[in-house]
Amino acid sequence: MAVSRRTFVTTALALPAAGAVFGAAYAQADPTDTPKPRTSGPRASEPGDVVGKITTGYQGWFAAAGDGSPIDAWWHWAPDMGRTPSPSNNGIISWPDMRDYDRTYQTDFPALGNGQPATLFSSHDDQTVDTHFRWMAENAIHTAALQRFNPNGHEGPIRDAMTEKVRLAAEAHGVKFYVMYDITDWLAMREEIKVDWTEKMSAYAASSAYAIQNGKPVVGIWGPGFADEKRPFTPEECLDVIRWFQDQGCYVMGGVPTHWRTGDRDSRPGFEEVYHAVDMLSPWMVGRLGTVQELDAFYESNLVPDQAECDASGIDYQPCVMPGNLQEGHRAHGDFMWRMFYNTIRAGAQGLYISMFDEYNEGNQIAKTAETSADVPAGTDFRALDEDGTPCSADYYLRLTGDGGRMLAGEIELTETRPTSPTL
Repeated sequence: MAVSRRTFVTTALALPAAGAVFGAAYAQADPTDTPKPRTSGPRASEPGDVVGKITTGYQGWFAAAGDGSPIDAWWHWAPDMGRTPSPSNNGIISWPDMRDYDRTYQTDFPALGNGQPATLFSSHDDQTVDTHFRWMAENAIHTAALQRFNPNGHEGPIRDAMTEKVRLAAEAHGVKFYVMYDITDWLAMREEIKVDWTEKMSAYAASSAYAIQNGKPVVGIWGPGFADEKRPFTPEECLDVIRWFQDQGCYVMGGVPTHWRTGDRDSRPGFEEVYHAVDMLSPWMVGRLGTVQELDAFYESNLVPDQAECDASGIDYQPCVMPGNLQEGHRAHGDFMWRMFYNTIRAGAQGLYISMFDEYNEGNQIAKTAETSADVPAGTDFRALDEDGTPCSADYYLRLTGDGGRMLAGEIELTETRPTSPTL
């Protein structure tokens, strides 16, 4: 099973709850400081399918026994994916809202509080992918970055199948997509990633839905420079891969550590040339911060100088925006996510990366989620969207993301106040 990025934060670096370590470094800033106005610094690229747009990471990594998928197991829903998810075999952080799915799979969780059976979806079902991309289209989410881990292991066949399903759904709903390679645990990636692009993934660039930036197909490479054992690659290896894709005529988005610019904490030293080689730079943020106060301090310590460095280097800057881990109480009925929109946009970001669309097993999904305790399995501790006493509709974070995209595009004014009500 692929190791999730949340595992990197909490296990590989042995960190406590999000914000407790990374956030402590930013908590000293005075949140009452007068906000800096948004500046329109040098623009590396004109608007395209990632510049000036909202991109959401799309895992598509859930399966169920009996779904007809190559993996035929409870992939990512349960730590023992050969057994049905249950309270004792649970890999779920947030419970999905299941009302839009035609085909569902029975779990061994108790019935929901409303008496309905506790079922889950499979990403391998065409209707699931179609539903997800319909939600993106309905909420003005322009582009999806399809995550692609090592395709040469046991997950390869289902990853291949998901790429085709995403292409069809993206074309049907007018949403753009691109392939985003996650190099976690892919020790032979230097040569294998080139073969995979040449023999399989490059064909998808011919799709009318494939994301284009600066006249080039977009390819994401997530993981260069992270200071952990799951991404042990040298600067030479990473630079070779980035330049190879650029030589193929691709626009390369690099998913890099939070502290890429200073080369410390979650970043290995010596990767400066790698970070400056990409066309678009997107520092990872999941698990780093958990309060609005930490976000404001991070604006001063990281967002503003990161943006200045990218401007000076002719790199498009695409910081992360996340809804917050629902189970850890970060969301504050949208205040946390909206503050990230406000801070990243006033810093001058060229694009925004939503982390993530469908990570119910990590708690930071924007896709439709259980609204109340009546919508989660009875007797469990899954938090619903109304966990802080404010009612929120299942699609609230989709709608909030759409508003963030409009603010990025200048269709609504830069504002600290959420324009979207939590309820319909």
